[in-house]
Amino acid sequence: MKPSILDSLKGYNKETFVKDVLAGIIVGIVALPLAIAFGIASGVTPEQGIVTAIVAGLIISLFGGSKVQIGGPTGAFIVIIAGIIEQYGMQGLMVSTLLAGAFLILLGVFRLGTIIKFIPYPIVVGFTSGIALTIFTTQVKDLLGLTVEGAVPADFLSKWVCYFQNAASVDLWSTIVGVGSVVIIACWPMLNRVKYVGGHASALNKIPGSLVAIIVATLGVLVLKSYGLAESVETIGDRFRINASMPSPEVPSLSWEVIRGLFAPAITIAVLGAIESLLSATVADGVIGDRHDSNQELIGQGLANLVTPLFGGIPATGAIARTMTNINNGGRTPVAGIIHAVVLLLIFLILMPYAQYIPMACLAGVLVIVAYNMSGWRTFRQLLKNPKSDISVLLITFFLTVIFDLTVAIEVGLMLACLLCMRRLAETTQVSVLTDEIDPASEVDFAATNLEHFKIPDGCEVYEINGPFFFGIANRFEEIMGRVGQRPQVRIIRMRKVPFVDSTGMHNLENLIQMSHQQGIHVILSGVNPKVHDVLMRNGFGRIVGEENILSHINLALARAREVLDKR
Repeated sequence: MKPSILDSLKGYNKETFVKDVLAGIIVGIVALPLAIAFGIASGVTPEQGIVTAIVAGLIISLFGGSKVQIGGPTGAFIVIIAGIIEQYGMQGLMVSTLLAGAFLILLGVFRLGTIIKFIPYPIVVGFTSGIALTIFTTQVKDLLGLTVEGAVPADFLSKWVCYFQNAASVDLWSTIVGVGSVVIIACWPMLNRVKYVGGHASALNKIPGSLVAIIVATLGVLVLKSYGLAESVETIGDRFRINASMPSPEVPSLSWEVIRGLFAPAITIAVLGAIESLLSATVADGVIGDRHDSNQELIGQGLANLVTPLFGGIPATGAIARTMTNINNGGRTPVAGIIHAVVLLLIFLILMPYAQYIPMACLAGVLVIVAYNMSGWRTFRQLLKNPKSDISVLLITFFLTVIFDLTVAIEVGLMLACLLCMRRLAETTQVSVLTDEIDPASEVDFAATNLEHFKIPDGCEVYEINGPFFFGIANRFEEIMGRVGQRPQVRIIRMRKVPFVDSTGMHNLENLIQMSHQQGIHVILSGVNPKVHDVLMRNGFGRIVGEENILSHINLALARAREVLDKR
């Protein structure tokens, strides 16, 4: 366990510290509205969202494997958290997060961080786009100020049916606030084009559009309400009671029955957290020209998710947008992430009471922009031009995420990806049948051999396997052998390009050898590399085929075939 902060502090100087402090302050300001919005959208209080950003952000910076990663609540978890709370309550969410933290630590301890990176890109895009659409769907009610009797249905299709049924209840003032917030956030980056004002960098470039939208919308609604207008606009204070103090740690009651029931959602949180954090760290590496420690990053993420729920927080992971904000503003060490957590803590303790005046429609607008940025619709459209297998994985993952839930989407998506990977791997393995002679030009030691040695004697056939001999190819190999019309006296199975053989491959190879012996066909294995040779010998192939018939080179195999044919 070697957190990146240990290396970052070597040679640390005042100049780097100043840059980290400035970056941390800016990231803290950026994280504030997002933490509030993510908390409310997830079904918890706004202060729980900020507490998550404070505690998780601090721990991830202290124990993570990336120098610039900023941790906290993210939009990807909104759907998962809301579903867990609805089904299991807050205690269920706490236990799920604790279990997810333990799983992440185990992934890091057993050095599985690099494996997470191999999850196919169409799966990542599919469920990210699906989450984005789901987040947008959950915000329509607040964005338009709809009046809905009872609770809004949980599933995607029922939500939209409910919205259309209550379309006549749209509140004009809430819609103006919500849509206006979206416009402000979308247009604010245009001011970044004004790089200098009076010869100096514009301070406006450092202020996030989401914060500007919240300030403008909050002040605007307060002014309108003072004149008796916009009374129908709901605020955070109308829905939540604000508590501006850090909660005391609380340990949930654990039992095997509780753990077993929450195992699946915990795995979903852990997998999604691992994917998102490592993806964010990888993107950051490309910008700063550094390399993060994937396993240490998972340990840091796991520790954060072990501690945060004790303070009432929600699942957290690396946040790409906040990480890039940190980098773009000069942050280069985990100190910036620590400063960001301190800034959030100070804001939380001093300014949190004023959050009660923030309109819910404005927060909905913030999340609409978050959903749009998450959707990656351009990438989605580009992937639709890829091979049909990638398109299938993409669309299935997307629709399962939207219509069902992320747990099902990840499980089915990973299963499909594994099946497609095995299919492609099987397609790369080729089996060829040679009955005349072997092309000497294909031999590595061609210059040192006699050309006559490559002529295949009458009554002998050579089957060459080019690629891994695993369960995906073993049956196809049997089919090819079954299509050969003539029955040879000697059958050479050339395995020089077989890097490994699995249990199914060995089982089929054993059946093939026994079937050949029953037909009076002598079997010789040629070009068996040391690794495959050891596996075969441990599984009794020295007895099945005979050690004298497991040879290292085709010359030896052909010589052995001539010897057998001469005796017959």
